[in-house]
Amino acid sequence: MTKRRGGSRQEVAAAAAGLSVSSAHRIDHGRLQPKAAKPRGRRRPDPLAEVWEPLLLPLLERHPALTPTTLLEHLQEQKPDQDWSSLKRTLQRRVQHWKSLHGPTPEVMFPLAYLPGEISFCDFTKVKRVAITLRGEPFPHLLFHYRLAWSGWAYGQVIHGGESFVALSEGLQNALAACGGVTRELRTDRLSAASRNRDGSYALDITPRYQALCAHYGLSPSRNNRGVAHENGIVEAPHGHVKRRLEQKLLLRGSCDFDEPAEYGELLAEVFSALNAPRQRRYEQELEHLMALPERRPSKWCNSGGSAPA
Repeated sequence: MTKRRGGSRQEVAAAAAGLSVSSAHRIDHGRLQPKAAKPRGRRRPDPLAEVWEPLLLPLLERHPALTPTTLLEHLQEQKPDQDWSSLKRTLQRRVQHWKSLHGPTPEVMFPLAYLPGEISFCDFTKVKRVAITLRGEPFPHLLFHYRLAWSGWAYGQVIHGGESFVALSEGLQNALAACGGVTRELRTDRLSAASRNRDGSYALDITPRYQALCAHYGLSPSRNNRGVAHENGIVEAPHGHVKRRLEQKLLLRGSCDFDEPAEYGELLAEVFSALNAPRQRRYEQELEHLMALPERRPSKWCNSGGSAPA
């Protein structure tokens, strides 16, 4: 306003004050904005006013686990003369607001932050939504999945059969060879191939064969606590990404039937190559912090008949 009173044009006065021209024009005409802290009132009648407190709120107070969809279906049953489907989003917001104020206290989980080269994870997973066959015959198998926690670099291969120690040993050693280095710690879930899962000393639960395998590579073995699956989430959560990518590859291929396991392994390798591409730079940075691989690979823990590398 000082600039305007001095004879400056509105554009110049606005620029000097750090305002937009439209704001300067509004101020120049005396149209001041209301206080930002003043809450905005409801602009239309509450569409749930007649049913929220007498019908829905008592249900939520008795059973806080009820979902908005269930409440909407219940509302449609109790008052079929009105179509309540258009109020689904309104009901979702109302229930979410109520649960944030009055619902059960949610479980608090703090995200874990890892350092480069600190820890890696491995796990087995099943391919369930597509039926892989070999020359028309069902092909029962698992996928072995290894992942660096910091960079997200991953390796996978096809496992013939179950979660045996041979499968774990070969999958892990192939993963370490493909990675080019070793982390200081390796985390698994409670694999019977690695531990006895008894109540008692954790150190005594680790099987001698798995302990010897980890010692050969300088790995410190660890596992998630019983019933706390999210502790292994670094590798379990990406299982879905791997399998969705695999399904898409199979759709493009036009068939889930393979002549040899190696052909299927090559397709899986392409999946992991695509997943690793955006993580290449972080992988190269983490590679500098990994321990060196030992000079030899212990042949007594390798059985080429157990699985087919991808």
